Amino acid sequence: MLPNDSQRPDPDALLAQVQAQEQKAARGRLRIYFGASAGVGKTYAMLAAARKLLADGQDLLVGVVETHGRQDTAAQLDGLPVLPLKAIEYRGKTLYEFDLDEALRRAPPLILMDELAHSNVAGSRHPKRWQDVEELLAAGIDVLSTVNVQHLESLNDVVGGITGVRVAETLPDTVFDRADEVVLVDIPADELLRRLKQGKVYQPQQAERASQHFFRKGNLIALRELALRRTADRVQDDVQAYRVEKSINPVWKTGAALLACVGPHAGGEHVVRSTARLASQLNAEWHALYVETPRLQRLPAGQRERILKTLKLAQDLGARTAIVPSADIGGAVVEYARGANISKVIVGRGRGGPLARLWQAPPAARMASLAHDIDLIEVGLPPADAAPRRAAGDDADAPRRPSRHWRYILAAGASLGTALASVPLQPYLDLANIAMLSLLTVVLVAVRLGRGPAALASLLGVASFDFIFVPPRFSFAVGDFQYVITFGVMLAVGLITGHLTAGLRFQARVASHREARARALYEFSRELSGVLQTEQIFDITKSAIERAFRARATLLLPDDEGSLQAPNGGEPLDLGIAQWAFDHAQAAGTGTDTLPASPIFYLPLIAPVRTRGVLALLPLDGAQRGRWLLVPEQRQHLDTFAALAAIALERVHYIDVAQGALLQMESERLRNSLLAALSHDLRTPLTSLVGLAESLALSRPALSPAQLDMARSLQSETVRMSALVANLLDMARIESGQVRLNLQWQALEEVVGSALRASGPQLQLHTVQTQLAPDLPLVRYDAVLIERVLCNLLENAAKYTPPGSTITVVAGVRGQFLQVMVLDDGPGLPPGREEAIFEKFTRGERESNKPGVGLGLAICRAIVEAHGGTIHAQPHAPGQGAAIAFSLPLGTPPALPEAELDDANVNETGKPS
Repeated sequence: MLPNDSQRPDPDALLAQVQAQEQKAARGRLRIYFGASAGVGKTYAMLAAARKLLADGQDLLVGVVETHGRQDTAAQLDGLPVLPLKAIEYRGKTLYEFDLDEALRRAPPLILMDELAHSNVAGSRHPKRWQDVEELLAAGIDVLSTVNVQHLESLNDVVGGITGVRVAETLPDTVFDRADEVVLVDIPADELLRRLKQGKVYQPQQAERASQHFFRKGNLIALRELALRRTADRVQDDVQAYRVEKSINPVWKTGAALLACVGPHAGGEHVVRSTARLASQLNAEWHALYVETPRLQRLPAGQRERILKTLKLAQDLGARTAIVPSADIGGAVVEYARGANISKVIVGRGRGGPLARLWQAPPAARMASLAHDIDLIEVGLPPADAAPRRAAGDDADAPRRPSRHWRYILAAGASLGTALASVPLQPYLDLANIAMLSLLTVVLVAVRLGRGPAALASLLGVASFDFIFVPPRFSFAVGDFQYVITFGVMLAVGLITGHLTAGLRFQARVASHREARARALYEFSRELSGVLQTEQIFDITKSAIERAFRARATLLLPDDEGSLQAPNGGEPLDLGIAQWAFDHAQAAGTGTDTLPASPIFYLPLIAPVRTRGVLALLPLDGAQRGRWLLVPEQRQHLDTFAALAAIALERVHYIDVAQGALLQMESERLRNSLLAALSHDLRTPLTSLVGLAESLALSRPALSPAQLDMARSLQSETVRMSALVANLLDMARIESGQVRLNLQWQALEEVVGSALRASGPQLQLHTVQTQLAPDLPLVRYDAVLIERVLCNLLENAAKYTPPGSTITVVAGVRGQFLQVMVLDDGPGLPPGREEAIFEKFTRGERESNKPGVGLGLAICRAIVEAHGGTIHAQPHAPGQGAAIAFSLPLGTPPALPEAELDDANVNETGKPS
C-alpha cells in the first residue's frame, strides 16, 4: 500500500458527490431565519436582508409575510414587490392564502415565505406551507423563510412540556436539516419581555395574556437554550459535511466527542464506564469501538462473549457502538476517529512486558504516531483487572481446542511432507528451487490454516531444509556461512508471507460476509417492492430472516384495537412480551434487558407513521442463542430487515386505505348524484300533488266525511313526501358546497319563535316549553338555516316521543359559545348511538314505522359546522329522554352608531338625554 493511499478519495464517493452537487445546482436555495419564539425579530431580519438584496439589484418577490400588527416589521415591507394573495372560500368565509400557481408563473429568482410551518386552508394545493416551498425550490426559486423552535416536530413535545402549550403547526426536522442556510436570530429573555410590554410583539390585550402563560421568563430561557442547541447541531452537521466534501482527514476539535476503545481483556468495562462518566461531565456524545484482528477472531468463546457484553453495556450507557475488522488496531481506530471527527480517544493502560513491546508497538503508541491531532487519554485499570486472567466462560471453548491443535499438526505435517517429497527431486532441482517449494507450502498453510500454523511451517521448513539438503546433510551443522543468511532470509520471508497471506484471508472473509449481507438486503428489498398483500410480506420476511440469521421468524400484527393476534400454528409465543415490545416500541426477550430469560427475541416493526407489528425470532443454535444479537453489526442488519418489513406493511396498509377511500368517494359521488337527480325530478310533481290535495279538500260541493278524511290523508302524506324530498335536495346542496351563508347579527328569540310556529302541526300533541336566558347576546348566523336546524330537532323530538310528552328548548351562554338544547322526556337515545345518529341515512330506531329517511340530524350537523359550531347528543340515563345541543360562536357584535344610541335614549325617556 502506498503511503498516501489512506488520503486518496473514494471514486464512488466522488461520483455520489458530483451527482448530489448537480441535483443541488438545479434546486433553489433555502435560507431559514430561526428563533426561540415569536418576537425575536425573524421576520424583521428576513425583510432587512431582502431590502439589502433589492438595493444590490436582486430581483425578488414577497410571497407571504405576517406582520402581526408590528409597525417596525410593516415598515420593512414598504417598497418591496408583494404577490397578491389568493382568495379561498371555506365554510362560507373568504380566507386568503399564498398563490403558488402565480408564484410559479412569475418565477422570481427569490421569494419570501414567512412562517414555514403554517397550515394552509383546506382547498389549497398542499396542506402545509413548507410543501409549497418544496415545490418552489424544485422549480429553481430561492426562498427565505422563518421558523420558531417550537414548530420543529422533534421538539414539539419538549416545548409543550416546558410551556404547557403544544402547537399544532409543526415542521419535519428533515426540512430544517436540508436547508442551505440557517440564520439564528436571538435576543435575551429580558429584552424580549421588554419588547412584549412595549407592544412590539403582540397587541396590548394579547400581550397581557401571553406574559402570563407562554412568555414567562423561565419558558423563554429554556426555549432559547433549545434554539441554540439545535442551531449548534446544525452547524456541527455542516462542519462534518464540509470535511467530507473537501476530503479533510485531520480532526477539527470543534466538538467534544469521545471514543472508547474496547479490548479483549476484562478492563474494557472500566474503560466504557470511565468514558461514559467523562461524556456526561462534558455533555458530549461518545462512541465505543472494538477492532477485531485475525488473532482476536480466534479468542475463546468466553472472551468473545465478554467483548459483546461490554459493547452492549456501552450502548445502554448511550454510546454508538461499532465493530471494525482490521489487522491494524491503531490504524483502524484513527480512521474511525477521523471519519466521525472525534478529537479524544480513551484507551486502557497497556499490558505486556518489555519483550512484547519490542516485538509489537502498543496500539496507543501506534495511534500517537499516526495522528498527532488526536488527544489520547489513558485510563488506569482497577487492581482486579490489572493482570490478564482467563474468563470464567473460557471452559466452554474446550471442545474447540483439539481443532486448533490439529491445525498446527497439519502445518507440521505439510512442511515435513514437502521436505520429504523434495528428496527425490534433489538431482533435478537446485537448492534455491527446493527452498521455493518450502515457501509455497508456507503460503498454502497460511491460506488454509492461519497465521500461527504458517509460522510453525516456516520454522520447520527452514529446519528440514538445513537437515536434509544443506551439506553436511542430516545434520543441523552449517558448513558455509552463506547458508546461515539463506536460512534467515527463508525464515523471514516465510513469516512475512504467512502473516500477509493470513491477513488477506481474514480480509477476504470479512468482505465475503459483508457482500452476503448486502446481497441479502438487496434481494429482500427487491422481493418486498412488488408485494400487494400482507400474506406475501409474511412469507418473504420469514424466509429471508431464516436464511440470513438461522432463526425461525414469525410476524405478529395488531387488530383495530392495537392488540397483537397470535399466529395460527408456528412457535409458541408469549403474547405478553410481544405486546410490551409493540406498545413501547422496544425490543424484548433474549439478548435484551427486558425479560431476557425468554428464548425468543421480539423486535417491533417501526414504520415512519406508527409501529406495524412485532417480529419474533427463535435462534436455531441453542449454544449461540442470543450471542448474535449482541454484535452491533448483526443487530443493525436485523434492524434493517425489520425496517424494510415495517415499511412494506405500511405501504400495503395505505394501499388498502387508498382503495377504500377511492371506493367511498365514488360511492358518495354516485349517491349525491342520485339524490340531486331524484330530488329535482320529484319536487315539481310533489308540489303539484300538494296543491291538488288542498284543492280537493276545499272543492264544492263539499265532500262526504269519508272522502274528506281521504283527501286530508292524501294531503298530509304529500306534505311529508315533499319534506323528505326537500331534505334530500338540501343534503345534496350542502354536500356540493352550493350553500352560501347569509350571516347577520340577530337575536335568537326570533328564530326560536318562527321555528315553533313552523313546527306547530307536528307539535300539536306535545307540550312545548322554552327556557331562554334573559340576557342572550346577538349572534351572527343565517336565520333561515338555523331555523331549519331547530325545526328538524323539534320534529325529531316529536316523532320519537309519545303524545303528551314535554319538549323543552333551552338556550344560554357557555363560555365563548351560545348553546341551544332541545330536550324531551321520551324513551331517550339508543345506547352507544349518540354519534351515529348524525350520519346520513341513520335513524333513531333501526326498524321503525315512523316516517323519515334519516337525513334530518345530518343536515343539522352540516349547517351548524358551516357556522363554525358543534352539535352533539348528550347521554342521559335510560328513560330520562334525549337531549341534543348545538353551539354557535359568540363573536363581538358591532357597536351601534351614536345617532342610533341617541334615538334609543329619546324613545325611552321622551326627551333627549
